[in-house]
Amino acid sequence: MTAKVFIDGEAGTTGLQILDRLQGREDITLVSVDHERRKDPAARADAFAEADVAILCLPDAAAIEAVTLAGDCRIIDASTAHRVATGWVYGMPELPGQRAAIASARHVANVGCYATGSIALIRPLRDAGVVAGDAALTLTGVSGYTGGGKALIAEFDAGTAPDFFLYALGQGHKHVPEIMHYGRLSRQPAFQPSVGNYAQGMIVQLHLRREMLHGAPDIAALEEVFRAFYAEAGFIDVVAAPDRLDPRALNGTNRMEISVHGMEKAGIFTVTATLDNLGKGASGAAVQNLNLMIGAAEDTGL
Repeated sequence: MTAKVFIDGEAGTTGLQILDRLQGREDITLVSVDHERRKDPAARADAFAEADVAILCLPDAAAIEAVTLAGDCRIIDASTAHRVATGWVYGMPELPGQRAAIASARHVANVGCYATGSIALIRPLRDAGVVAGDAALTLTGVSGYTGGGKALIAEFDAGTAPDFFLYALGQGHKHVPEIMHYGRLSRQPAFQPSVGNYAQGMIVQLHLRREMLHGAPDIAALEEVFRAFYAEAGFIDVVAAPDRLDPRALNGTNRMEISVHGMEKAGIFTVTATLDNLGKGASGAAVQNLNLMIGAAEDTGL
């Protein structure tokens, strides 16, 4: 028996990549709406009614409206609208207990790209007691311009965007609430993202000093914390720190690589997460969550 899946917003960047991952799968039947009726509420309501699971690839306001339109259809929402909302299961399977919660959920809020890397770095340290919830953490990162949506993509396509720029300088990035909630933080971290002149791929960095870490760990001890936490994670690897990191290294995959860098004598460390912002940070994660919801192997199509 195949699962019927409707991608609401399949013409967008994330929707297209999800569609590419699902086409050709024998265990899935794609439910679609004619292009000219893709914004017609009646046509979309019919698609929701036919589908077993719908994946929302929409702006936040439209995603909220779609949930009402969807009726009893199970939902994976790729927007930021429901990531800390009551009644929604957070779609990051590598967190403790999340696989089972996602598998049985009616509503799943797909994890965001920067949040994927940030939580993947913070949560193991919190659960191991190495970092306190009120620690003054600093996160930085760089992403390809596809993470900025259609408007930013158009700027780069037109050659009017700078080769590199910082944004969200007011410390109000939309992923901060989910980073705090699922990173188990009581104190807001400093977070400075940036965009480079390349399409996709990202690196998230967590900057640490030994004096803020319980037990004064060295690089090997920090690596062991991450290896233990992700021992059963099929898509996250802890790797030796390379001399250079390329944010595009894992493009087209649902994988993440974590490495610990730094100077032990000075007690200064940077932990990095490398991933594809449109893969593990968006479409790949959505398919991983879908697989859990329909009872397929977690890595099917990935």
